[in-house]
Amino acid sequence: MKRKLISVAVLALAGCVAVIAQEKKKQEWKMPTGYAGITHEMSEFYEPVPPVVTPGAVLPDGGFTAPSDAIVLFDGKDLSAWESIKGGAAEWDVHDGVVTVNKKKGDIQTKQKFNDFQLHIEWQVPTNITGESQSRGNSGVFLQGMYEVQVLDCYNNPTYTNGQTGSIYKQSRPLANAMRKPGEWNVYDIIYTAPTFKADGSYRTNPTVTVIHNGVILQNHTTILGTTEWIGFPQVKQHGAGPIILQSHGDPSEPISFRNIWIREL
Repeated sequence: MKRKLISVAVLALAGCVAVIAQEKKKQEWKMPTGYAGITHEMSEFYEPVPPVVTPGAVLPDGGFTAPSDAIVLFDGKDLSAWESIKGGAAEWDVHDGVVTVNKKKGDIQTKQKFNDFQLHIEWQVPTNITGESQSRGNSGVFLQGMYEVQVLDCYNNPTYTNGQTGSIYKQSRPLANAMRKPGEWNVYDIIYTAPTFKADGSYRTNPTVTVIHNGVILQNHTTILGTTEWIGFPQVKQHGAGPIILQSHGDPSEPISFRNIWIREL
């Protein structure tokens, strides 16, 4: 009887080993049909070699300085890369390494025009900010002078969601509210692809944008429908390369400041 039990156990174990071996064989990878003679080197490319870019330095209170291939738009010294949207010099207030909006002088824009780009810009709401909803630290970053990424103090400040910080104004609400409290620096990293147009002036491909605010994605390759209108709905206007515009909003709250602005053409 004992020998019978041992024999049964041996047969069962042998069966298990056979099943495991069969399963292992099934899991072994085989070269797909039609790939005979293909080696891994055949799908590896060595040219062109991506350029070496030296990253900027991390700042202790948020953000990081420009990488080696960036165009520096504001380094804390002057507004030589900017002009008034009305023409003439940009007359916002430069002090202590930052530039503060001068609401009497209007919007400013870059002298240089851009198509596809990565834009880095840091902004601060003053600690003494007053007002509510859209009348509290309101400004904006206009891409190609046409499409506004909203700048607003949304720290404990409710407003319409498609006008919140990081919205594509009046079009696409942000995926999150990542505001830092007044007095601290906020960081925008914006990746933008310019539109292309058909002969009739309509979009062949819409502009798209990704907005990262303080390390949090607010817009994820968002399609821009047209101009960002305060009153009315998006309009499609054919255009080429355009400037970055910073808005001097007409609300009565204390003006915000910007620093460390740079751009990489893509």
